[in-house]
Amino acid sequence: MIKTITVSELRAIMEKGEVLLVDVREPAEHRSENIPGANLIPLSSISHDKLKSKSIPIVIHCQSGRRSLEACKKLEAQDPSLDLYTLEGGITAWKKADGDINSFEGCVLPLDRQMQLTAGFLVLIGVILGTFINPWFNIIPGFAGMGLMFAGVSGWCGMVKLLALMPWNK
Repeated sequence: MIKTITVSELRAIMEKGEVLLVDVREPAEHRSENIPGANLIPLSSISHDKLKSKSIPIVIHCQSGRRSLEACKKLEAQDPSLDLYTLEGGITAWKKADGDINSFEGCVLPLDRQMQLTAGFLVLIGVILGTFINPWFNIIPGFAGMGLMFAGVSGWCGMVKLLALMPWNK
């Protein structure tokens, strides 16, 4: 069964050393900042076999909590006996509670911000081209808007999946 754990509860069990902390964000996100001791297993490749231990509580975290819940569901489907937790609020909540962070300057923006910049760029370019060149270019911002709406409804974003494959995110 998947349970939620707060930052203060996680700190308490981390002090005892009785937890496996797993970060399911992409490698570039993990490189830019991470919780000390967190093991990186991106959501796209998470599986029961990649866990270092299965006999202690497993706390999954991401940026805000959505991806960690997906990871917990995948792992629970593979092995219902796992003691799984999702960190409430993810690394964002951890930082707000003044948790220790390994932070590295000059690293890549998080994927959600890369997606926002890319979508904004597509909308801007589409509107400019549609206004000054040819109205058919207005398809570009329409396509970007539909993609964002689909991502909001389904929780799956093709643009984020594509950006995760870019060399700077490896």
